[in-house]
Amino acid sequence: MTKVTIGVTQMACSDNRAENHDKAEELVRKAAGQGANVVLVQELFEGHYFCQVETPENFARAEEPENHPAIKRFSSLARELGIAMPVSFFERQNNAHYNSIAMIDADGSNLGTYRKTHIPDGPGYEEKFYFNPGDTGFKVWDTAFGKVGVGICWDQWFPETARCMVLQGAEMLLYPTAIGNEPNSPSHDSKDHWQTAMRGHAAANMVPLAAANRIGSEHPEGGKEMSFYGSSFISDWTGQMVAEAGRMDEAVLTHTFDLDHVRQERIGWGLFRDRRPEHYGPIGTLSGRVA
Repeated sequence: MTKVTIGVTQMACSDNRAENHDKAEELVRKAAGQGANVVLVQELFEGHYFCQVETPENFARAEEPENHPAIKRFSSLARELGIAMPVSFFERQNNAHYNSIAMIDADGSNLGTYRKTHIPDGPGYEEKFYFNPGDTGFKVWDTAFGKVGVGICWDQWFPETARCMVLQGAEMLLYPTAIGNEPNSPSHDSKDHWQTAMRGHAAANMVPLAAANRIGSEHPEGGKEMSFYGSSFISDWTGQMVAEAGRMDEAVLTHTFDLDHVRQERIGWGLFRDRRPEHYGPIGTLSGRVA
């Protein structure tokens, strides 16, 4: 398919799974009604962003993908609407736990799971307490509407994530996320930095990119109030913003791309022709020193 319309949703989450499923479905239906073929919903949309505090009881939120209610519900919805969509979920596999997405195709089939590679650990984002580092490697899925690569939140700060997915053939990059103020530095606003980093991934790899963030304030027991700044967006393959949501409002964004045209632009620019992987050894190390 040459043309694809990407849809992005943005919403506030309660800590009631059923309410959040209903709201997410409403927004996905609205995006599909506006012509979206691929729809992105934010990270861990089934409840509050629970990772602000280290609370063992929160592990009860995790379930195995085979019986996960969000995957079942949105697989059925994707089949009904004829759309592809990544579904974010808290995954349990025996004694391991992951921050994961299931990639659902337009026929409702589950194309597989990606487990978040980069796990943050800092005030307000205590994810290393909950999640094992992802072991799937970066994934690209050949959907009914093109090849889709998905990174999850903290993955979006790493240019290696985007480059690896595009090297595997990704024609669009999607990032479900949960980002807002820093609880220990509430005056710090990373919104522009966040958007600029990802727009750079789009420009450097010459593919469209979309990010879905949450909105609203959440105050978990034992934690501090945390406000999420929305500002979900879609960027074109040159890094230009083509659609952006507000900081506080529920939203649905859509934009149409001609993937064949983008591919010709990418080929013509020569970025992937002129790569020199044999000289990139330092990128495969932590210190930058190659023995």
